[in-house]
Amino acid sequence: MDGENVNSNGVSETDARGDKAAGAAVFPQNGRGETKTEVTSASRGCSFCGWRFVWEGRLIKCYKDSAETVTARMASDRDAWYYNMNHKNRGIAIIFNHENFTNPKLKTRCGTKTDCENLASTLRSLRFEVYTYFDASYSKVMSVISEVRNMDHSDNDCFLMAVLSHGEQNIIHAYDSPYQPEDLWHPFTADKCPSLAGKPKLFFIQACQGDRLDPGVTLMKRTETDSGPMSYRIPVHADFLIAYSTIPGFYSWRNTQRGSWFMQALCEELKKHCYSLDLLTILTFVNRRVATDYQSNVPGNNEMDAQKQIPCITYMLTRLLKFEPK
Repeated sequence: MDGENVNSNGVSETDARGDKAAGAAVFPQNGRGETKTEVTSASRGCSFCGWRFVWEGRLIKCYKDSAETVTARMASDRDAWYYNMNHKNRGIAIIFNHENFTNPKLKTRCGTKTDCENLASTLRSLRFEVYTYFDASYSKVMSVISEVRNMDHSDNDCFLMAVLSHGEQNIIHAYDSPYQPEDLWHPFTADKCPSLAGKPKLFFIQACQGDRLDPGVTLMKRTETDSGPMSYRIPVHADFLIAYSTIPGFYSWRNTQRGSWFMQALCEELKKHCYSLDLLTILTFVNRRVATDYQSNVPGNNEMDAQKQIPCITYMLTRLLKFEPK
């Protein structure tokens, strides 16, 4: 569940799970067709998953014991410090915004519409192609993910997905049922979506990860002074970034009028620094803003009042990510 915050008008709410899509999006296919599939006599692969990933020149080859070879064009040079963000398109951004749920124990997520509109506007300013889905069922979420996974992303810099919903530890709620967060990003690993191999795949989750509270600690200022080769292998799960609004086991707070603390901070920092700083630095500033600028306001409830929050980032990117103007 997301933690609820009393807004300036004294309205209280907690954030813990939403098939009304904003319309079935028809995703355009990129036309360059740089990703190839070849049938070869490859005979050996990873003993764990059956896949082996090798960079050869500017191609990523994914070998499987089934004798199928998936070949994807290398998006960035092997030793490049930064991801290549100069493709024709920025990429697809998917937002699943859940406000209502069939489970009567899950409250309506007032304020999430503000989050969704703010995030969509911010991503469009970064030249993402944004598709928004409201109160999507689990089957709809999986259908959209399958459709996007099968697209050709060759002309795109990256891929982004955001989910705004109720949650618990290792659980996110769709409109009609819960599911595991891994269901969101596993379809986009390099073996399943070769045209995104070597490219950033960004996931932002605004949801609780439990019901624990963070009362914070008061800091007092001290008065005294303080003193390359041609080919190489890549992991299947490389080039992912997964940012949660809170750490495992804890509440995530949302203002009923202004939206969640995490989404407010994320949009503000992206607007200020998107073209001047790399994404990890920006997310560090998001963490600081959430940690220092926000505190729950729940008068009459000593347990829920004056609580704090810190986002949590799982970082598997292999280069710096800095957006370039388009």
